[in-house]
Amino acid sequence: MYFLTNAIEFPQVHLANTDGLLAVGGDLSSKRLLHAYYSGIFPWFSDEQPILWFSPDPRMVLFPDELKISKSMRQVLRKDIFRITLNTSFTEVITTCASIPRYDQDGTWITPDMITAYQELFRLGYVQSIEVWQENELVGGLYGVLLKDKGVFCGESMFSKVSNASKCAFIYLVDWLKGTGVKLIDCQMYTDHLASLGAREIDRKTFMTYLK
Repeated sequence: MYFLTNAIEFPQVHLANTDGLLAVGGDLSSKRLLHAYYSGIFPWFSDEQPILWFSPDPRMVLFPDELKISKSMRQVLRKDIFRITLNTSFTEVITTCASIPRYDQDGTWITPDMITAYQELFRLGYVQSIEVWQENELVGGLYGVLLKDKGVFCGESMFSKVSNASKCAFIYLVDWLKGTGVKLIDCQMYTDHLASLGAREIDRKTFMTYLK
């Protein structure tokens, strides 16, 4: 196990354990977070834990051209049920991601310190959010870190209060990212929801080539 110091540095990602855990400690400064993302590493921990840094192998990713939109989802999109915006309510998106109940976990890894840290990254222009509205209520959304110079978007979290809202956010995100030249969306860990949208696992070595 590698314990971080005040220095803004991480061990090589191949030193992560089988769960992807690479390092412990450090801080959530913008400089360290950006160094982590550019190095294929992300923080993931809960309130009662120290800061934990991960680089899993394999890595769940989506290549934008492989996005899958089901026939039923295309019908939803044609009905214009939702209004979708970009970067208008980031704080509301991240706080909702932190507070919304999830069937597969207790509590949240989006701690108050994490919210503060990503608010600063948003202020610096690295974090992007998608908001999904229905009758002026925020019903879905997502956020992540855009490494524009690498053509990589690192997805962090999404939520949905009504059926299909998070899928609409994700589809909008992919379409927008294609226009910015993004070649890879980092989804981090496997979920059935992401797989249904076309995401798949690649080995960490291949993933890292996109960050070089």
